[in-house]
Amino acid sequence: MSVLPLTPPQTVGPFFAPLIREGQNILVSAATVGERIRIEGQVLDGRRDPVSDAMLEIWQANAAGRYRHPADRRDVPLDPAFLGFGRAGTDEEGRYWFETIRPGPVPFDPAGQQSPHINVAVFARGLLHHLCTRIYFPEDGPLAADPILRYVPQHRRATLVALPAAPAGAMKVYRFDIVLQGEGETVFFDV
Repeated sequence: MSVLPLTPPQTVGPFFAPLIREGQNILVSAATVGERIRIEGQVLDGRRDPVSDAMLEIWQANAAGRYRHPADRRDVPLDPAFLGFGRAGTDEEGRYWFETIRPGPVPFDPAGQQSPHINVAVFARGLLHHLCTRIYFPEDGPLAADPILRYVPQHRRATLVALPAAPAGAMKVYRFDIVLQGEGETVFFDV
């Protein structure tokens, strides 16, 4: 009986480049309501090397705190000039950026609100399933009161908070690096 050779191991990807279109990382137009912000950062692996072929997707509420989704039927203004979804790829240095608006708070349950945040999905080679995280902003009050952050150990919460950076003209800029594993790993949620 002959033994067949084993199939060599392979990782998932890279196949994200065809999914990324120019301008998908710009969620705002002149008609969009709200404070314009820029989020930029790097996607880094466990050795802190840049991940050059990752794709990030963000989705968020508008400045009034309403999602552009049929399930969000609250009596909160819906901004027709804001879709709330964006996609960006990383460059050779693992860098990405988005131009969007500062989101408003959204409800958690009838008794409480979530702090303003942006949801992030990370797709990268070697990941069989995408990773989900959030971006919070330091100016948005006591983040410890956020019902989701209460489940995150105190010493890990900083991995979810974007840091103010030098402004790009009139636009406020935040830095948010995503570390896929190891020391300083970004908190990812099992959703």
